[in-house]
Amino acid sequence: MNLGVIILLIAACGYLSNFLNWRYVNVGAVRLLYYIGAFVHETSHAALCILTGARIEQFTVFSRQPQVVHRKSKIPLVGELLISAAPIVGGILFLFLVNQYLLGGYFTAHAPAVSGWQDWAAFLAIPLGFLAQIDFLQWQSWVMILLFFNVGAMLGPSPRDLKNVWPALILLFFVPSTWVAPSLTAMGVMALGLIAVNLILQIAVIAVVRSGAIVGVLLRR
Repeated sequence: MNLGVIILLIAACGYLSNFLNWRYVNVGAVRLLYYIGAFVHETSHAALCILTGARIEQFTVFSRQPQVVHRKSKIPLVGELLISAAPIVGGILFLFLVNQYLLGGYFTAHAPAVSGWQDWAAFLAIPLGFLAQIDFLQWQSWVMILLFFNVGAMLGPSPRDLKNVWPALILLFFVPSTWVAPSLTAMGVMALGLIAVNLILQIAVIAVVRSGAIVGVLLRR
């Protein structure tokens, strides 16, 4: 297992999350929540642009395609990679701060060590662990549920992000996870787990809405 595969999986799951949002649950409240995730995503890009010396030319959040348009980073290759991967770190940091300081550490999570494909069964501990902590009678759970509807937009690198760093991404496919800091792999696995929670919640809502629509059609007959 390596960071290249993990980043690609995060991007694919994030894209699927955004597709489900816009295709099946594109209602006012969910759309507003999407923009919260988009704001965190694009702000993370902007922060790394500043830190790596890349001039920001455009910062857009409230559109169908939020984006940060910027010049090249002053740090060759690595700077572009950091800018493109920034939402993974920024999104996790945002959720951590909300949980820690707004919710008083209500939720707990630990990323399992994943060194190879055989360890990915342990990955399920992240979404299942989060879902097991949800208590619909507690307001903290509802805050996190609402925020989790944004996680795909918040954490997932966009196709544009991947396009900007495809040489570095290809290189990462040949770098074993044991060669990089374990914390980077753990952060990537955590991001995948959080997007999995996002997808589970989206699918559950879509199933409930569609079931209600089917029942309504049958009752009108």
